[in-house]
Amino acid sequence: MSALDGAIVLVAVGLALGAAATRRVGARVIAVVLAALLVACFVQIWREGFYWQYVAIYALLLGLVVLARRRRRPPPRRRALAWLGRCGVAGLAAVALLAWSFVPVPELPAPSGPYAVGSEVFRWIDSDRDETATADPHDHRNIVVQAWYPAVPGEGAGARYIDGLGSLPTYVSLIPGLVMQRHGRIDTHARANAPVATQQARWPVVLFSPGYGASRAFYSGLLADLASRGFVVLALDHPYEAPVVELADGRLATPIQRFLPDDPDRLRYMSAQQAVRAADLRYVVDQIGRPGAFGPRLSQRLDPQRIAAIGHSFGGASAVEAAMSDPRIRAAANLDGTLYGRAASDPMPVPFLLLESDHRETRHSQNYLQGHAALEQHLRAGGYRYQIAEANHYSFTDVPLYLSGPARFALAALIGGSRGPAGSQAASNDVLAAFLSGPLRDARGDVAAAARRHPGVSGGVSGRESSRAQVSLHLRSRL
Repeated sequence: MSALDGAIVLVAVGLALGAAATRRVGARVIAVVLAALLVACFVQIWREGFYWQYVAIYALLLGLVVLARRRRRPPPRRRALAWLGRCGVAGLAAVALLAWSFVPVPELPAPSGPYAVGSEVFRWIDSDRDETATADPHDHRNIVVQAWYPAVPGEGAGARYIDGLGSLPTYVSLIPGLVMQRHGRIDTHARANAPVATQQARWPVVLFSPGYGASRAFYSGLLADLASRGFVVLALDHPYEAPVVELADGRLATPIQRFLPDDPDRLRYMSAQQAVRAADLRYVVDQIGRPGAFGPRLSQRLDPQRIAAIGHSFGGASAVEAAMSDPRIRAAANLDGTLYGRAASDPMPVPFLLLESDHRETRHSQNYLQGHAALEQHLRAGGYRYQIAEANHYSFTDVPLYLSGPARFALAALIGGSRGPAGSQAASNDVLAAFLSGPLRDARGDVAAAARRHPGVSGGVSGRESSRAQVSLHLRSRL
């Protein structure tokens, strides 16, 4: 959202509330400010196009025109009519603020690392796996991956924010598709198909799986920042679970859920879906070692010996299962995810990080608490557990940035997350980068020091670590 967009809203609403509160805001003042607002609106439409969020603003400006005309006349004898007119203008101001809750073009935080960021999307078909979500017996599993990577600085087209723009479904993970009409203008801080940075011959790889029903796009701020720190991040969309995915043949896949009537808590369903996601992650690991799979830019630039798997929410649980079953994955991190199936019971053979939102705000489920208590008993290569105060479950995503500042403030008062996505993502990536330095760079990072740079990030590690022997480690977080 530009400064002009915000100024139009704030000035229009401020003028309306002032005019509704007192007759001292006379017709001349209203007319002068209205003239400036109308010019600003024309400039905005000329530069940026029409935003549906501003329909209420235009209605408010029309209401102010009517109010200004009435104030040029003597005060009406019927005070009730005058009072209703002022209430009408105040009501239009409230509607305008409500419509502005979703900003037309959200602004993502700029990456903090030393590298520019490039991005490229790959759409594959796994011919060895049937697509069980559809009824077509000839349908095979699609794998969609967006690579975020360190790039050579330069100019170029920005990376597209989300699949399906122009053909979005009515709702995208409970967000009205109408809200996202202009999200094609979001600056992802990454250039599409940019040349890979030359500081290293091969770059360490981080697989990323999003939350249940979430798009990879919702994590663009987090992923671009992690790439700017010297990692190639391969972010997956899981078809028929993500809200909208463009498949290899150009079709758009939307969610298909088949819940079982004898599985009221959906534990078996989630365990099965977690296994599907873990297989998706393993397929991507296969491609890393396959010549030419990542095209002319990224093939031969990914290090198949240095791979980690991370994810948010259900994606974090999927990363855990993938790391348990694939020896090529050298580390795993879970951002606030409830564990299902084998992820909550099998041994974890590689270094592990659990990064959590504030328990007081997210109120993690009993399944979440029990699953991680069980996993802590089965760690074999060390681990960490940190909690980010004043962050809620959605603070790891871009979604709060879809809201205007006042709307985010109101929402934080209701459900928490006052730290905001920018602060939460910065803290997350500082801790993640330090944690991944050991298994992916052979240069042990100081995870505790990274956490201390951010007030309210608490946790730690306990037990003994060994690089050769399998060692049980019990984590205790300072919650």
